[in-house]
Amino acid sequence: MTRAEKAEKIRKLLDACYPRTPIPLDHNDPFTLLVAVLLSAQCTDLRVNQVTPALFDLAATPQQMSETTVAKIQATIRSCGLSPQKSKAIHGLSKLLVERHAGRVPENFADLEALPGVGHKTASVVMSQAFGQPAFPVDTHIHRLAGRWGLSNGHSVEKTERDLKLLFARESWGRVHLQMIFFGREHCPARSHDLSACPICSWAATQKRIREEAKKKEKNNRRSADASGSRRVRAPNQDHASDLARVGWEFHVGPFDPSTHELNQSQAAFGFDEPLGSQIALAREFLFDL
Repeated sequence: MTRAEKAEKIRKLLDACYPRTPIPLDHNDPFTLLVAVLLSAQCTDLRVNQVTPALFDLAATPQQMSETTVAKIQATIRSCGLSPQKSKAIHGLSKLLVERHAGRVPENFADLEALPGVGHKTASVVMSQAFGQPAFPVDTHIHRLAGRWGLSNGHSVEKTERDLKLLFARESWGRVHLQMIFFGREHCPARSHDLSACPICSWAATQKRIREEAKKKEKNNRRSADASGSRRVRAPNQDHASDLARVGWEFHVGPFDPSTHELNQSQAAFGFDEPLGSQIALAREFLFDL
């Protein structure tokens, strides 16, 4: 089966499973969507939707947000994790929207990606879901599924995005993006997944991939067993994960300020009570997710 044939079969299955694709993040306009997407980095959509009502009661426009202190924003979004960095990014992008774009979210990638905290994936979500422009947001979850299903070689998210855009019709990019997210959450999780029992992986993944992930699942299960009894990971491993997170944040947001970075929040955000493999995987996901 060629990649194109596989993609068509997957498209039909996803359309049957998810004929409707509601946007998971609650929002009222492009600005509130932009802020919600930024908050969703290393945070569940459910948690973001619980936090944003209070945030948007505080400030619902770029002008209002720019006039709010970083401290107030941080206090409101604290439960989303990484609140010191996210609050600075939200405040900074709001100021730039007022100063450079008359308080409006720009409708192009270049200007969006020039805003603090806004990477290509976030810009793609806004372009697709706020403005209805053709875009295929690829985060670590889409990247993983495309690799599992043999739709891309999985070398990089950039390569995966290019491959998926070639395989699916331009007008379907935004819909397929959401359908893949919904399917991944319900049937194709990142860890401890049995590919042979998956409605798509069972026929789309190569036998080599199925064997490799079965071994990985077994290894993760052993690590989870070893980590039982509340045995915590040693400090050097926590430092490793923190370094990965810091590099990801500096790439997307700007200089990392240790004086405002709260280690305990970072630990909670990256699951430092998890086995080492899970910690590092979560930290690496941050490099793609924001």
